[in-house]
Amino acid sequence: QVQLVESGGGLVQAGGSLRLSCAASGLTFSIYIMGWFRQAPGKEREFVATISRSGDSTIYADSVKGRFTISRDNAKNTVYLQMNSLKPEDTAVYYCAAAQTGRRVELRRDEYPYWGQGTQVTVSS
Repeated sequence: QVQLVESGGGLVQAGGSLRLSCAASGLTFSIYIMGWFRQAPGKEREFVATISRSGDSTIYADSVKGRFTISRDNAKNTVYLQMNSLKPEDTAVYYCAAAQTGRRVELRRDEYPYWGQGTQVTVSS
């Protein structure tokens, strides 16, 4: 069965950095588009970043563009999210997700059938 396991979350001061990892198993990782989403308390789960199957195409939400970087290592079945210059408004549970659509990348939350359990990121001011 498909499993996505996130790690790397924690508490960090504003301006700091964190690197999230998501290890995938039970699927042929290299044929899946991967994405990161986040959900803050009382808010809907929102798109953060997505990366194509080969890693050559990425898209970011405007709120994180220039600060976050998504990458993947298909040999390790792992996708990463490097988060720099963190702000208190980045505080949320971060989820990785896997999708198989006809597109190169995927922003639409509902197109992702597989999700991890989430990892908490808290940014203090």
